[in-house]
Amino acid sequence: MALDVDRYFDRRRLTRALRFWRVAAIVAAVAFVAALAARFDSLPRASVALLEVHGIIFDDTDRIDALDDLADDQHIKALIVHIDSPGGTVVGGENLYLALRRVAEKKPVVAVMAELATSAGYMVALGTDHLVARQGTVTGSVGVLMQTAEFTGLLEKLGITADTIKSSPLKATPNPLEKLTPQGRAAAEDVVQDMYAMFVDMVAERRGMDRERTLKLADGRVYTGRQAIANGLIDEIGGEREARAWLENTRNIDVRLPISVVEIRRQTGFLEGLLEDMLGKAMFSERLRLDGLISLWHPQLH
Repeated sequence: MALDVDRYFDRRRLTRALRFWRVAAIVAAVAFVAALAARFDSLPRASVALLEVHGIIFDDTDRIDALDDLADDQHIKALIVHIDSPGGTVVGGENLYLALRRVAEKKPVVAVMAELATSAGYMVALGTDHLVARQGTVTGSVGVLMQTAEFTGLLEKLGITADTIKSSPLKATPNPLEKLTPQGRAAAEDVVQDMYAMFVDMVAERRGMDRERTLKLADGRVYTGRQAIANGLIDEIGGEREARAWLENTRNIDVRLPISVVEIRRQTGFLEGLLEDMLGKAMFSERLRLDGLISLWHPQLH
């Protein structure tokens, strides 16, 4: 009888042990599958990148670096550039245009214009393969300007005389501390006209227009989206939905791919980063430098 009892308890212990190991095996299997799924989920997936170009455009090397990295990223299948900008510096617009052309060599790029895409903002849009704007979007304003001020009259009233010693008559011209001479004005106008010619060439090449037609459109005026499409300055009326549809219909980029916003890693010092946090990025990374050529319509400095 005692033998049967011992056998009974041995069987119960064995059953409990088997049950424990079964549960442990199931838990381990579930944990393994979860870890594997998490690992695969963390891997980069195919997506459409979104670059936001908002506010004043300036020469931003960090943004250019981000675009160059994006061009080589095999997981990024296309790029949408969302533009809401009155323009900015000529060099800023030119460098961003060139960076977008480098991306476009490897994957399709589409511009989606919001309220404003004027001057250097339109120059940036020209770097893409397809331009989309709303009917009420304000765009165009193809042109370049150089701004200066002349304070000699005010200084004379205050009894102040400004004197400048320079190596040649056109050095540091225009200069707010001296009257602009006809020669100085002519030199400044030559610079502006040369940059304007570059802008016109961009429009003519990217929009497939002859130079005479381009010059008629590039007289500095702005256009609504409706006017822009009628004049061949954009390709389509719409927004991001239409941009995604164009990518799918012409480049076979699945409209269901997720959007990934382009992250720009800023190289800022401690003090600058602290002041940006307190006062806003406009104090540093988005300020407009008025000491060079600009392509800007209706500047709004915040």
